[in-house]
Amino acid sequence: MSASPLPLADRIALVTGASRGIGRAAALALGAAGAQVVAVARTAGALEELDDELREAGGKPATLATVDLERGEDLDALGAEIHRRFGRLDILVHAGAMLGALTPVGHIDLKQWDKVIATNLTATFRLIRSTEPLLRASAAGRAIFVTSGRAVRPKAFWGPYGASKAGMEHLVRTWADELENTSVRAVILDPNQMRTKMRAEAFPGEDPMTLPEPSEIGPLIVELAQADLGLPKEAILFSDWKAGKLVSG
Repeated sequence: MSASPLPLADRIALVTGASRGIGRAAALALGAAGAQVVAVARTAGALEELDDELREAGGKPATLATVDLERGEDLDALGAEIHRRFGRLDILVHAGAMLGALTPVGHIDLKQWDKVIATNLTATFRLIRSTEPLLRASAAGRAIFVTSGRAVRPKAFWGPYGASKAGMEHLVRTWADELENTSVRAVILDPNQMRTKMRAEAFPGEDPMTLPEPSEIGPLIVELAQADLGLPKEAILFSDWKAGKLVSG
């Protein structure tokens, strides 16, 4: 018997924040499932390491894009380049984000505020604007946006990050409603506590070995990216999926 085809064979997947953490885990999982990965991050060296690992695992060489999410014009150019090379986009995983300083709201530095909002919220808008035509060109475009519990559970000193993620969720839910009569689906994914560099920055005294590895979320992202899976309108929790609860709607 011939081997089963890979679930994402011949699909084009764009992943932001692909150099580390959840973005890196997503890129590796999508590549292992057969997708052609377009990996986006600020650091060229880390992207090259990702590409090496994809190749070693038998995946296709990645298309690497050194992009700063703060620069909206770079995101516009990225969409144009994907159109030139592939003519469409089947999967978008937006995992890139920044924590920013944890400080009282009244003490927020204006430059830090602008940076967090640009990276976590405005970049989401620019990505949607840039990739929607590409996702519509797919037979079944799938867009996955990584959020945080801080969007719905505010906590002291987390103002800029929490506000940016709450805004991102509102924007994505609005867009998802607009896509109802198309073949494109958008979903919000909450990984909760996970062993990432951002988590370590926020909780320096925490034992990281008590948290799940980002690689554990890879299979869920592959599942959400598949064309035959209906996506719910509510946010998907990694913990629910790990517990065996269905994510299809």
